Amino acid sequence: MAISKFILLLIQILFFTLAEAEENVPFVGVNIGTDVSNLPEASELVAFLQVQKITHVRIYDANPDILKALSGTKIGVVISVPNNQLLAMGSSNATAASWIDRNVVAYYPETLITGISVGDEVLTSVPSSAPLILPALESLHNALVASNLHQHIKLSTPHAASIILDPFPPSQAYFNQTLLPVILPLLNFLSRTASPLMMNLYPYYVFMQNKGVVPLDNALFNPLTPNKEMVDPNTLLHYTNVLDAMLDAAYFSMKNLNVTDVLVLVTETGWPAKGDSKEPYATKDNADTYNSNLISHVFDRSGTPLHPETTSSVFIYELFNEDLRAPPLSEANWGLFYGNTTPAYLLHVSGIGTFLANDTTNQTYCIAMDGFDSKTLQAALDWACGPGRANCSQIQPGQSCYQPNNVNNHASYAFDSYYQIEGKAQGTCDFKGVAMITTTDPSHGSCIFPGSKKVSNKTKEVVNSTISSSAGEKLGFKTFNSLKISAINNILHIFLAAFLPTLLLVLL
Repeated sequence: MAISKFILLLIQILFFTLAEAEENVPFVGVNIGTDVSNLPEASELVAFLQVQKITHVRIYDANPDILKALSGTKIGVVISVPNNQLLAMGSSNATAASWIDRNVVAYYPETLITGISVGDEVLTSVPSSAPLILPALESLHNALVASNLHQHIKLSTPHAASIILDPFPPSQAYFNQTLLPVILPLLNFLSRTASPLMMNLYPYYVFMQNKGVVPLDNALFNPLTPNKEMVDPNTLLHYTNVLDAMLDAAYFSMKNLNVTDVLVLVTETGWPAKGDSKEPYATKDNADTYNSNLISHVFDRSGTPLHPETTSSVFIYELFNEDLRAPPLSEANWGLFYGNTTPAYLLHVSGIGTFLANDTTNQTYCIAMDGFDSKTLQAALDWACGPGRANCSQIQPGQSCYQPNNVNNHASYAFDSYYQIEGKAQGTCDFKGVAMITTTDPSHGSCIFPGSKKVSNKTKEVVNSTISSSAGEKLGFKTFNSLKISAINNILHIFLAAFLPTLLLVLL
């Protein structure tokens, strides 16, 4: 019997190791705001999530209808304690325990609650409530411990990126010193409970506030030539996108306080698809590019320059356009879908497959950017049609793409010809900064651009795959090499094949 007990223990260890590996795969989830005039009923909403292969969501309260509808779906959900409930949670253990009983224990594990976000950007939006954060977290954590759920459900509070000062270069970043009386004990709590630092990180706002300093391509995750990568002069780490720089700024800020075991969960990130005249970069093309590249970046599992071994999970802001939001116009246009569940735009995720909406052909084009003078564009056009050997025959007088007869139109055609001829290779849509990649077909009338699917005789296969994972011990931010998972799985199969018959005989 000693041998059989050993075999049973070994099987349990192998199963646990495999399960832990799968749980720690980074995920992409979505936030669900409710300022929507035609928000679907809870049952319809959850059915929509399932159809769209969405495996993780975050809601801004603990809506009982949504939690009930999520039962049995295996969709991980992060629920929230609104700012106006912090005082009640922090001042009464009984109130916190009642909240956990009512909103967690009543649904778990049938509804896969993976985390609780306590308040939202309190330090910057409601600074007077800052002293309430830690007491609220402690009270709620004690209630989870009492229900034996603290290993499965993690507690944290989301922060705005502005709590970190001098974020670039990341090695010089540090937390706002006036906030340290709250931040330091908070980080100690997160370390002690193996919980994440929740951050709302928006490269869109970094770009808007630093136009002329931060290139658009850096904000959108677009491929960069080496000379356009951002370099931290202190570490010599190269940053190809703004989000990685923001993440590493958080890690350096924590390191300055001797906290090195807390991982970052991006609770909000995204890009608006429409804006007023003051937000010209809030476009469907840019929103499509940002969110598509974001998804690819997470599932590449390449981490950040400082922590290549650690890929943060992210929640895209947001699932639906919240049309009831107050101005500016962009506030109502962060959604991937309209409230009637039709796509606001189609995501393009190369190599991963569909996520949230159909990936049509993963088609991209290279066009001239607006805002540059005709002389600069003409020089780039001349290079493309000359040394670049682009096919510029269709922009000659009398040909299909000659009209409209302006340098922007002709440059766009020539840029796209060169880009497609070069196989869309990295750096081939640059032209000294006057070109940009778009997923919108620029063809018009009888003018068909070189990269248009209308001129391609090849049928491109759309791979339908599901981006899915389970919420792990730390809400799934640790990476785990898929080869290791496969290896563990193979070992498990070999072990079971060799020992299971003997084990069954012993047990029976």
